[in-house]
Amino acid sequence: MITQNKGEWSELYVFLKLLGDGVLYAADANLNKIDDLYYPLIEILRKENGRVKHYAKDNLTVKIKDDSNNILLELPAIEFESKAKFLISEIKKGSSTFSIPIIEEFMNLIQCAKVKAPALQKSDIAIVLHDCKTFKDDLFGFSIKSDLGMPPTLFNSGVSTNFTYEIIGNMTKNQADKINKIDSKSAKLRDRVNAINKLGCKIKFSKLEHRSCRANLQMIDTKMPEILAEYILLYFSGKGNKISELTPPVRQINPCDFDLSSEQKYYEHKIKTFLTDCALGMTAAKPWNGKFQATGGYIVVRDDGEVLCYHVYNRNEFRDYLFQNTKLDTPDAKRHGFGFIYEENGEYYIKLNLQVRFV
Repeated sequence: MITQNKGEWSELYVFLKLLGDGVLYAADANLNKIDDLYYPLIEILRKENGRVKHYAKDNLTVKIKDDSNNILLELPAIEFESKAKFLISEIKKGSSTFSIPIIEEFMNLIQCAKVKAPALQKSDIAIVLHDCKTFKDDLFGFSIKSDLGMPPTLFNSGVSTNFTYEIIGNMTKNQADKINKIDSKSAKLRDRVNAINKLGCKIKFSKLEHRSCRANLQMIDTKMPEILAEYILLYFSGKGNKISELTPPVRQINPCDFDLSSEQKYYEHKIKTFLTDCALGMTAAKPWNGKFQATGGYIVVRDDGEVLCYHVYNRNEFRDYLFQNTKLDTPDAKRHGFGFIYEENGEYYIKLNLQVRFV
């Protein structure tokens, strides 16, 4: 019996629904379907047990083939459509982790051993789409995000995403000890930061210690660590959590000392670039070469079951969607070792953590 959470079942739902529908529609910045922008589905590739299977949409049927183009099974596309409808209803009813025996039977029939197959590319699903403008068929890797379960993270936290800040002012050991006794839960971490501010001390970004994380951010922009440090400090000071609402105050602080007399939205552009690179392949701990892993873009499962995509071809809509639908979040402070004041060479410091989650 297979037991999965809503997000994991959603990946199988995308697989079944695309084969049933035979088309992938694009979305605008507000996750509305663009009726005249779509990509006909040619096939979906899955790799299991070292073998690649091709699930090809052929008019009203789906043909499952091996790498030698031998047909292993042929089914009406309506079978995939009906199973997708049943699966989405079960996902909406489910909680925590759950099994769906009817879907498992169908998975066995279509030779899917796992809900989430090992990807051919570093993405959630590999799809061959037809481009109606260039008349070409190309293989793309897409990441999948589902609105049906808990909002997923876009940029995962860890010790590597700790930003170090120096506390400048008349901080004493007794004051530091007193502040460290404040509860370390999410809201209380803001109380710690605000307690430092109430002492008249200034919290100033010092460094990002983890080499790979620092290098990856600097691949995007040499000043990206300094820019993100201001977002993090504003968040832990209780100034908001959504990326879109934190951007105006970051612009006002202007950590890069840009000439703001023009109408150019420097910080909005740079944070959108950061979010896009996170979505398409950049992580904190692994050295990143600047190349996208999800070569196609993002597929989103809306809470009503609609499956839409942000293809690399409609990049502007994707950037706007990420900007409007992401926020900073607080991971476990004790686990990741941040949120407490410590002394080093006579100076006091505090580490704050970066984690970005979908709204």
